[in-house]
Amino acid sequence: MSETQTTDTLSKALRINQDCSRYGAFAEIGAGQEVARHFFQAGKASQTIAKTMSAYDMIVSDEIYGREASGRYVCESRVVKMLTHEYKLLIDRLAPRRGSNTRFFAFANTVATASVGSSKQSHGWMGVRFQKDFGGPHNDIILHVRMLDRYRLDQQEALGILGVNLLNCAFYHSDTTECFISRLTENLKEGQVVIDVVKFNGPDLKHFDDRLMNLELVRRGLAEAILFSPDNEILNIADAIYGKSLLIQRGTFRPITVTHIDVLQKGLVQIREDIAKTEGKDLDVLPMMELTMHALQTDGHVNEKDFLARVETITALGFPVLISNFFLFYGLKRFIRRYNPHFMALVVGASHLDKLFNEEHYRDLEGGLLEGMGKLLEQKTKLYIYPHKTLQLCLTTKSFFPAPHLRHLYSYFIENQQIVDISGCDEASEYLHSADVMDLLEAKDPRWESGVPKKVCELIKSKKFFGIEK
Repeated sequence: MSETQTTDTLSKALRINQDCSRYGAFAEIGAGQEVARHFFQAGKASQTIAKTMSAYDMIVSDEIYGREASGRYVCESRVVKMLTHEYKLLIDRLAPRRGSNTRFFAFANTVATASVGSSKQSHGWMGVRFQKDFGGPHNDIILHVRMLDRYRLDQQEALGILGVNLLNCAFYHSDTTECFISRLTENLKEGQVVIDVVKFNGPDLKHFDDRLMNLELVRRGLAEAILFSPDNEILNIADAIYGKSLLIQRGTFRPITVTHIDVLQKGLVQIREDIAKTEGKDLDVLPMMELTMHALQTDGHVNEKDFLARVETITALGFPVLISNFFLFYGLKRFIRRYNPHFMALVVGASHLDKLFNEEHYRDLEGGLLEGMGKLLEQKTKLYIYPHKTLQLCLTTKSFFPAPHLRHLYSYFIENQQIVDISGCDEASEYLHSADVMDLLEAKDPRWESGVPKKVCELIKSKKFFGIEK
């Protein structure tokens, strides 16, 4: 069957069914056997499916796959256990007899669907473990998805389409990274799913860089944001921020400077005081650096080498990195609130207050700037303003004067301590922008080295980041 004949979901399933070298198991929990169903409907499923199962009962599921330490069932560790268990059974039972002419695979998903009006989210983990060669090692592709349709049947249908696409991509489109994401989402309607984690592992998938593939999800609008751990691993945002207070600093970080670190340290002191007041209990604080796609793109394109350099220099200091599609802060705040109700603070340099109160940025909202600021600030969300100090002046909340018709609004947030300074001007050093460091670096002026943390300086030199010559 030609590629042009395998664009719809059932045709893709039939192509796999007709490929007698593929044989595997399907294990699906929580939303029916939506992926396996397509293979049965396509015909010739007996040539592909060794087993399908759905362990709905929790006790039964735990007996098969073991209990999660968290007690959860819709999580990454669960889908990994399912893949491991089912794939091992296939190899143990069938490899001695047919391993020389069969490429085995195991597909698994664990999903929670939600009905209209429910406060729960429809989301799940999905993965495939597969061989590229007869008798070869296995490879894994795992992803996290949120289904955005209102009704369960539509959510299940989206899940089935995505699952077939994943198998099709793994078997026939994993030799190159190009077009992988576009093929993964074929036949899904725009706005039907969010894919916010995709991971590749295995000797045959080394050409896939998880960081770049997840960045592509954000660039295409398939994910609102992605989160990198200090170990440069892709994290599920909901799990990473669960039960924590957040301190988020936005910047270009090209490169991260000593001022950024000073900002964060002073913010950490401030946020712990605010947590005690608003939460009435201690909470762990997760500080993170945020870059927007707007800051990464030039003429709609992302310089991948430059992007990786920014991520690596930040994570080398032990900070997570959030890449988001949110140009305005209120969008980021609402996204965080989907997963986390606790106190959060967004760090803003005083020189950016004029941008924050620029009405042009809110023209798409019916309520304009008033609506945007109202969505951003409340009792458990604050803006921390870091003084912008130069040789000539020092900007703080007190030195910012918005347009006359906005002054009462600004005063409201100041008086309610929702926009606050986090450091006295006397304590702050002269503000060093990333652009200042880049100017020195590009001019080969050695003073750039004192503008970044020592570890970052060493990394830039050793890996020739940002165009530096060794």
